[in-house]
Amino acid sequence: MEQLLKGGLMMIPLALCSVVAAVVAFERLLALRRSKVVPARIAEVAELARPDRDLSVAIEVCERNPGVFSNILRVGLESANLPWEHAREAVLEAGRQETPRLERHLVWLETVAGVAPLLGLLGTVLGMIKTFASIAAMGLGDPQVLSAGISEAMITTATGLGIGIPALIFYNLLSARAENLVIEIEQRVSLMLARWKPRESGGA
Repeated sequence: MEQLLKGGLMMIPLALCSVVAAVVAFERLLALRRSKVVPARIAEVAELARPDRDLSVAIEVCERNPGVFSNILRVGLESANLPWEHAREAVLEAGRQETPRLERHLVWLETVAGVAPLLGLLGTVLGMIKTFASIAAMGLGDPQVLSAGISEAMITTATGLGIGIPALIFYNLLSARAENLVIEIEQRVSLMLARWKPRESGGA
C-alpha cells in the first residue's frame, strides 16, 4: 500500500477504475448465472406450451418470474392466437428489446480495460517529467534519488496494467457468457414456435 501511494495523484482515478471493474464484474457474474437467466421452470413452460391449450397458467408463470427469457416467452404465449408469422415477428421484436439487458454494464469493463493502462502510462510520464525537472534544478546528485524517482513513476503503469488486464479478461468471459445465453434463449423460443407452425399449417 505504501508503494502504491507513492504513485501520485493518478492513483486516484486508477483506484476508481479498480472499484468500477470489481463491482461490475461481480454484479454480472451473479446476473449471468444460467439458472437465473434460463430458469428450469420457464424452460419447462417453453417445452410444454401448445397453442391449442390454455396458456393462461403459462403466461402467469412468466409474469411471476420476470426476466429476459420469461419476458420473451410471455410475448410468444400471448401471440399464440395470431398467425404464425405475426407471432414470430412479435417474439423477434421482444428479443431485440430484452437480450441487450444481458450485456448491460459490460461497457464499463471494456472502458476500464482500455483506460486503466493509459492512465498508468500518463502517471508514469508525469512522474518522469517531475523527476527530470528536479534533476534540472538540483543536478544529478545522488543516482539513488534518480532511480527512486523513476521507480515511483513506474508504479502507475504497473497499477494500470494490473487493473486493465483482469478487466479485459472478465469482459471477454462475461460477453461470451451473455452471447451463449442469448443463443440458448433464441433456440428454446424458436423450437417452441417451430412446434406451433405445423399445427397451424395443418389446420389451414
